[in-house]
Amino acid sequence: MTPADDTLFDGITARVIETPRLLVNILERSGDDAATPPERTVVLVHGNVSSSLFWQEIMQDLPSDLRVIAVDLRGFGGTEHAPIDATRGVRDFSDDVHATLEALGIEAPHLVGWSMGGGVVMQYAIDHPVRSLTLQAPVSPYGFGGTRRDGSRLTDDDAGAGGGGANPDFVQRLTDGDTTDEAPTSPRSVLRSGYVAAGYTSEHEDVWVASMLTTSTAEGNYPGDGVASENWPGFAAGTIGVLNTMVPKYFDTSGIVAIEPKPPILWIHGTADAIVSDASFYDLNHLGALGIVPGWPGDEVAPAQPMVSQTRDVLDAYAAAGGQVTEVALEGVGHSPHLERPAEFRQALLATIGYVGRPQNPAPPTEAIILKSED
Repeated sequence: MTPADDTLFDGITARVIETPRLLVNILERSGDDAATPPERTVVLVHGNVSSSLFWQEIMQDLPSDLRVIAVDLRGFGGTEHAPIDATRGVRDFSDDVHATLEALGIEAPHLVGWSMGGGVVMQYAIDHPVRSLTLQAPVSPYGFGGTRRDGSRLTDDDAGAGGGGANPDFVQRLTDGDTTDEAPTSPRSVLRSGYVAAGYTSEHEDVWVASMLTTSTAEGNYPGDGVASENWPGFAAGTIGVLNTMVPKYFDTSGIVAIEPKPPILWIHGTADAIVSDASFYDLNHLGALGIVPGWPGDEVAPAQPMVSQTRDVLDAYAAAGGQVTEVALEGVGHSPHLERPAEFRQALLATIGYVGRPQNPAPPTEAIILKSED
């Protein structure tokens, strides 16, 4: 099912692509040329509990001589709600994206991934050539939950991670299509508290909520299953569904360090991100340490996952192995830099794909940029 017309912005069109794997919905710009070469083609991949609709502002803002495509992952947006085999990590998602680009005749484009989508494009780059990677607030290369800084797993069953960790009231409100802000667990409230930093407002908030509500909560989609565990907090990862794709048993994109050739990588994230953080409010071990989840067994047994530090370690290793990495940390920004600071996001992306600026020769392997909110 393609998005409703009232959720599409001026100049943005939707169509469904038939692939050998499933039917995939994409957004495009009506003026873009299908003959645009891959080096000027940008493919945007959304994160969890969202869809391609979230990319529309940045799609409108990018130069008209680029080709810009936003893909709906399976179980989100207008893409077929096929079940997800989490034992493959995020490969169901990344293979779907590859099949879509093959159907469109696009080889080795520039890939942009947000949150879970960052993990999807990292997996894609491990399996297929790309021209550049932009990782916006990406999931750690070691997944979500249950690992030490070096990526080693805390328990053999990934206790506290995966589908069992979803808030059931939030899931029910997704199923019911709740557009209110009457509860902390309503999608609109979660958008305001988790997706963006305090103070962000948008005339398009209804569209962002509509995007969240495209999430399929059918079995095999969001959130996925869980199993009982003898380890705190009493459940462990299952084998199907969205959240289980990112548990460390199945997800590990640290192998990106070894890929050749190495595309340039932009890592752009906010310092006030509530979701992907060294102290994430979506990490049950951190919530246990705060006393929000009872019975926490202590930091030796169940430490919070240092997600940002893990990403930095892996990207430092990528740079040490000869890759070019640019980190842009936006002070006071939450989980959605492209919404909260679109001008900085746009500039950093265009530099990464080589559209603006002339890279130094030889290029420095690592560059870090810290932008304060008043800049």
